[in-house]
Amino acid sequence: MSTDTSGSAALAFNPENVNLSTANHRDVICALAASGNDYNGQLGARVSALFVILIVSTAATFFPVIAKRFPRLHIPLYVYLFARYFGAGVIVATAFIHLLDPAYGEIGPNTCVGMTGGWADYSWCPAIVLTSVVVIFLCDFGAERYVEVKYGIDSDADVQEAVTGQADGPPNGHADSAQDARTGQFGGSISSMRREHDERRKVSAYEKRFLEDFEEQDSDGESEYRKNSFRQQIAAFLILEFGVIFHSVVIGLNLGVVGDEFSTLYPVLVFHQSFEGLGIGARMSAIPFRPGSWLPWVLCAAYGLTTPIAIAIGLGVRTTYNPNSFTANVVSGVLDSMSAGILIYTGLVELLARDFLFNPLRTKDHKRLTFMVICVLLGAALMALLGKWA
Repeated sequence: MSTDTSGSAALAFNPENVNLSTANHRDVICALAASGNDYNGQLGARVSALFVILIVSTAATFFPVIAKRFPRLHIPLYVYLFARYFGAGVIVATAFIHLLDPAYGEIGPNTCVGMTGGWADYSWCPAIVLTSVVVIFLCDFGAERYVEVKYGIDSDADVQEAVTGQADGPPNGHADSAQDARTGQFGGSISSMRREHDERRKVSAYEKRFLEDFEEQDSDGESEYRKNSFRQQIAAFLILEFGVIFHSVVIGLNLGVVGDEFSTLYPVLVFHQSFEGLGIGARMSAIPFRPGSWLPWVLCAAYGLTTPIAIAIGLGVRTTYNPNSFTANVVSGVLDSMSAGILIYTGLVELLARDFLFNPLRTKDHKRLTFMVICVLLGAALMALLGKWA
């Protein structure tokens, strides 16, 4: 590189004409980042990516829901468990590897954005993640508390049992003793309910129908329990899908304009989106939707369509969209940070802690429990490995 002897501060920064002793580090970083997109043709392959990702990711998203809602298909229990817990691991790895790390690369302290104006005054990436986690926690807590207050759910017995190992009151979701007397099925302690549940678990038909979390019963009390469980879980799921969809939009736009990396990103993103879809579908399959509800199918389709639509938009603006521009980095960095916070909270609290630590209906079969844990680790490991390329 040659030395600029004019000393004119009025001239625009030229990355090909830099004095390394006086050049502003920020200017160099920003100039390198502001290069245009690397689109290099291969339009046919990019269009095919749109349809391949649409079909594969949509199928992966629908699979756990279909397996749970249509027991007549006789899909083996362990196949469903694999989809559900592998997907949980994928969600956790996505939060850290595919969202948090790129966010630092877009608005972190060593980037053009991170060295500009107010962005340089504070480490905004972890601050946005923290804010997102706190907001999701408050929303989740608020939703559960609202359901408890409005529908008379008393969780004191669960808390007492978690702390002391004993429970004096009626089980969670059946706090009204008058109702317990009327139904004749839900009086008594938490331990008696669990003993009855363990007996029911021995019935093979129960396992074949994949009702690990919520068992169909004829009683009004159990029906009300399912309704309350749905109200508590659907808000958390919608937040999860919101975060994943944000991430999918950025992926789709970038795939439409990326250059030589396209041949590598194409197959990687097919697996990436399929694994994420499996996580979304597995989480949705655990929610006790009303029989015949159209909502799970709409939510599955929404995820499956997001990335292909974003790819189509990326192809439409392939000659003008610059994923490395200052504005694009700010938008992507903020969205990735928000989505990382959402998925960190959802993956660790809603999926892992709730399913393995705080779920009274968790299986006591050591073989099955080991399989579930291995599936979580496998999903996290494979998704983390994909982070090497995308």
